[in-house]
Amino acid sequence: MWRHRSRAREGWRDTVVEQGLVFPVTKMPDGAELPYWNEDAWYEVTMEEVEALEAATEELWAMCLQAVTHMATTMTDERLGLPPGSLEVVRRSVEAGDPALYARFDLAYGADGSIKMLEINGDTPTGLVETGIIQWNWMEDVMPEMDQWNSVHDRLIAGWRKLRRSGHFDGDRLHFLYDLGEEDSYDGGEMEMTVHYLMDTAVQAGWVALAHPVAEVGWNPDTRDFRDVHDEPLRNAFKLYAWEEMLAEPFGRFVVDRAEARPTRWIEPAWKVLLSTKALLPVLWELFPRHRLLLPAYFDEPRDLERWVAKPLHGREGDNIRIHLDDMLEDVVMPGGYGAEGWVYQAYTELPSFEGNRVVLGSWIVDGEAAGMLVRESDSMVTDYFSRVAPHVISDGLAPSEEQVAQWLAERVGPDAPSLA
Repeated sequence: MWRHRSRAREGWRDTVVEQGLVFPVTKMPDGAELPYWNEDAWYEVTMEEVEALEAATEELWAMCLQAVTHMATTMTDERLGLPPGSLEVVRRSVEAGDPALYARFDLAYGADGSIKMLEINGDTPTGLVETGIIQWNWMEDVMPEMDQWNSVHDRLIAGWRKLRRSGHFDGDRLHFLYDLGEEDSYDGGEMEMTVHYLMDTAVQAGWVALAHPVAEVGWNPDTRDFRDVHDEPLRNAFKLYAWEEMLAEPFGRFVVDRAEARPTRWIEPAWKVLLSTKALLPVLWELFPRHRLLLPAYFDEPRDLERWVAKPLHGREGDNIRIHLDDMLEDVVMPGGYGAEGWVYQAYTELPSFEGNRVVLGSWIVDGEAAGMLVRESDSMVTDYFSRVAPHVISDGLAPSEEQVAQWLAERVGPDAPSLA
């Protein structure tokens, strides 16, 4: 993998906004702007590297599904820092075989070819617009003869179509709900942007869709069901809102207490809460000790680790991360509001650095199949709100024909994809 400097397209900022990326820059605390979408550089990967990352992603996904069933049957809400009754909802979801759509692994890809799982964003991953639309259009503008590890868009449509035809859902109307946040917690439109992109792919797959903030969802005590902003019942709903937060709220208790007369079918399903907690990391290390794709991880204490990263169970965007290295005078400690729910300690691994840009790869899994890559750069040891996204191309892969793409999709989306046991 190599990093190359390049000249940004003229008018790139307006271009990516028109294509759906509503925050092309990040506002710094001092008011300055830092590019969030960074096309002053691009990354080169080979087909051999892509195949290794693809295989690792699918192997990790299968391991995560094993961990879900293990956690659902052996752990407690208290151990996982979840609201009371959460695991009972998870168990019902596992038993029902609730289908899922997508997730994103964060990987450290070493110069020696080693691949290590840092974590998985299993419940509310974002970055889809950047991956599926923006970097693809960049490649078509700048290097149209090349290829990219990126079937996210096609696989999302195929995934939605499979869900619609699965018989698991109640009709073909689907609500898309997102968390706007409040005042200072507003994310600049990331949730809306992601949800509306997902809604577009769902509509292309035949769903009838409506989107609005999750705060506008109501509860009808007479019919005992959730209602949308037009007082229509929510039969099927996609939510970009974390399960652990939802189940802690009064409305979430209706789910815990099985108060619904006709339960809403949720995407992502309730069992995804177990892929949204860092508790997954020590569980994977216990189930698959010394696995080449994992870093040692433990609950509550670093044990024998000399270089470690402390992660709050429900932390996001690097908040409250603490990095301890044996040769540093002081630990790196990130601010934030997480930690009361509990901690895990994971062995520290050096992120590859390209001219001072520390890189984490976001590797997508859609309907059980590896689907593409997102490159994020950071100046600091923690990939946080100020990280940047840069595009990539496969240097020894030429742009495939539509027929080739259709064949690849047909070959890989099949009965071999792992599922919950």
